[in-house]
Formats: sequence, structure tokens, C-alpha cells
Amino acid sequence: MIKISIVNYTNTLPFKWALKRSDIIKKIDLQEDIPSICAQKLKFKQVDLALIPVALLAELDNYFIETDFCIGANGKVDSVKLYSEVPLNEIKNVILDYQSKSSITLTKVLFKFFWKLTVSYSDAKPGFENEIKDANAAVVIGDRTFSLNGKYKYEYDLAEEWKKFTGLPFVFAAWGSTEKLPAEFIKEFSGVLKYGIDNILKAVDDDYTVKDLSKEKTIEYLSERIDYHLNADKRKALDLFLNYIKQL
Repeated sequence: MIKISIVNYTNTLPFKWALKRSDIIKKIDLQEDIPSICAQKLKFKQVDLALIPVALLAELDNYFIETDFCIGANGKVDSVKLYSEVPLNEIKNVILDYQSKSSITLTKVLFKFFWKLTVSYSDAKPGFENEIKDANAAVVIGDRTFSLNGKYKYEYDLAEEWKKFTGLPFVFAAWGSTEKLPAEFIKEFSGVLKYGIDNILKAVDDDYTVKDLSKEKTIEYLSERIDYHLNADKRKALDLFLNYIKQL
């Protein structure tokens, strides 16, 4: 039984929908977690394969990117945002979402190398969205952004900002392992992931549960905002991001 940790956000709905309806489900133990837990489970070998925030790769001695699928965006992603009541140059402190290392690391990379602004950072605690006021900004990721978009004076889409500066898409999470998995299994697993991406309409129709997003908006988000293909440009972006992490 191959243990797999997958992110339990709406952006993985096509993956989860396909996996749960395929024969492969009998061969795997599918665990749904927030991104940071996916990362910890892989790091401490509690699972064999995980959809991990790519920033964690910098902490692993050894890793394998097992598939050509990911959670990425080529421009706006709509679910990884920096919210603020003041413009960027007036922000003094940024509260960092505890759910994903990739997004908080991307925030630090943008502030240091692209916006060239110095801010302090603090770790988020549950309910931290209420602390967004004065010169206090916050990074929020995942489904919680759906109810926050349009609520604050300023919001910066981090994948869009990355694209502005680098000209490249961004990879938030990729399917990683610390020990190479059998090629036959990965081929079958990848086929199931592809089936999910090719059938987003059906996946949403069957498994739609998002309270802050209509069915139509969910389809738009999964089809036009999330980019699931780990292509050459995304691999280039991933290498660049890991290189920036070393310089932080």
C-alpha cells in the first residue's frame, strides 16, 4: 500500500476526484492534509509520495519529482494573496499563513529581491485575518481567500507578481518522494491525474463543496487560474525559486 498525502484545497479537486474513482485507490492510502502537513509527512517518511509545497525541497537531502503534474499558475492564481489596507511601501509587518511554506517563502523572495522593501514577519495564529489593519498586512492562501477577495484596500496576487518580475509561471506544489517509486505505479498514477485534469467539469459536478465560490466560479478557477502541467517553463521557474531561497 503506497501512502500518499494530498492537499485538501479546492485546487486539488480534479486529482482527488479521479483518484477516488479509479482502480488505483485500492493500492494507495490517500490522506488529505493542509500543505505544511503534506510536507512534514514526506520529510519524516510517514508517506511515500506527497503533493508538497516546493519550498520544502530546499530542506530535503534527497528528493524526486515523480510526475509532470503540479499546482501552478501562469499569472493570476486568485488563492495566494497578500492583503493590506496600505500600499506595499507602507507595510511594516507581514503575518505569514501557517498552511504553506511555498507561499510564505515566495512572499519573502518578492519583498527582498523584487519589491526591495524591508518588513518584519510574524507567524499567523488562527483568526489572523482580523489583524489586517494599519501597517499590518497578511498572506492568506487556499480556499480562505475566496471570502476575503475584495475585502481590503490592497491585494497582491503573489503568482501574478512573480510573473511580472520573472516572466515565468510559478509552481506552488509538486508530487515529490524521498525514494524513487516504481515506474509502473507512477505511470498509472499520472494517468489518473491526467484524467482528472481533462474532466474538470465532471469533477466539479460530482464533488463541488465550496461555500464561498459558485460552481461556475469554481470551474473558472480550476480551468483558468490553476495550471496543472509541470512543463519546461515551470521547471525553470522552480529552479529559479529554489535559487532565490538559498539567497534569503
